[in-house]
Amino acid sequence: MRCLGMFLSILPIAMLVALPAQGQQTGGSATLTITILYDNYGFDARCATDWGFSALVETGEHTILLDTGTQGSILLENMRLLGKDPRRIEAVVISHAHGDHTGGLEALLGTGVRPKVYLLASFPAELHQQCARTTEVTDTTPGMEIVPGVRTTGEVSGPIPEQALIVATAEGPLVITGYAHPGVVRMAEQAGEVTGEIPMGVIGGFHLGGIDRPTLEGIVARFRELGIRRAGPSHCTGDPAIELFREAYGADFIALGVGRVLTFPR
Repeated sequence: MRCLGMFLSILPIAMLVALPAQGQQTGGSATLTITILYDNYGFDARCATDWGFSALVETGEHTILLDTGTQGSILLENMRLLGKDPRRIEAVVISHAHGDHTGGLEALLGTGVRPKVYLLASFPAELHQQCARTTEVTDTTPGMEIVPGVRTTGEVSGPIPEQALIVATAEGPLVITGYAHPGVVRMAEQAGEVTGEIPMGVIGGFHLGGIDRPTLEGIVARFRELGIRRAGPSHCTGDPAIELFREAYGADFIALGVGRVLTFPR
């Protein structure tokens, strides 16, 4: 098997048999669960940290993975430690074609699972071709539904094109960004455009490392202007920006890191 070219290496993982998805109930109410499987920030001390990002979205009926981190061995071991079965993953959405977000995909497919992989048409042809040798590949469009309640922004243009996930919750749409190369504000704006709703929150990589404080303050202010009520920056955001969001959002700040489990009412 060969997938993702120079980004990846083959790991000998035993073949697994697919399991049916199961609904999640908390006190009789349906919940949405988001688990950070890969991050360079820590949260659960059992899990390994490493540069990269991956988030597992469980709607109750469906399981979707956004990005796969850098090393497949770390991704799969963190999943094991957190009790997440790769056999339940129905879809993998890749935010952008960088190795710290695609690196674990080959190891995941090496377990024998065959989730549909969602890419942007502008991603390298090699990535499309190599993944298509193993599983079904779909190029996304703005607002495309991955599974009920989960859709993509579609391509957000920039020097490095990217897409983000938009997850429906009872509180409103939640945007999950991988790296936000085109700008986290622009990605949030596009999420609002394709859903017709103001995102209630944005979590993930905000791509703000090395940005001066006045610019960071402007980004936080723009979040507030847009009506984004909750913020959870991590991965490539940088410590100064994370702390600024923490100060600005207070109780509505969402601390992330590998092993963090978030639940939202559906």
